[in-house]
Amino acid sequence: MQRLGQVLKLKPGRKASYRACHAAVRPEVLERIEQCNIRNCSIFLKGNTLFGYFEYQGDELQADFKKMAEDKRTQEWWTIMEPMQDPLPDRKPGEWWASMDEVFHLD
Repeated sequence: MQRLGQVLKLKPGRKASYRACHAAVRPEVLERIEQCNIRNCSIFLKGNTLFGYFEYQGDELQADFKKMAEDKRTQEWWTIMEPMQDPLPDRKPGEWWASMDEVFHLD
């Protein structure tokens, strides 16, 4: 299992709509997340910074990310989410959410 953290900015004035959307995520989107071996998924908000955490339990992370990106319902969800988000300028090429390095963990 891999633990992954990611960060992204929320555009000013979008907190209420972002929260409302995440209070009613489409079941098909949630099912696809699970089908892509993602568990224990959370998003935290502080100011306009979003921190995402999830645990990946598969063997081919990039293949599962690709599977998720090719899903029609997920693409529709991202079309709703992306105008609310502002990716970090120092993210890696191809990333929307900037990946983070784990520096400490305690079970």
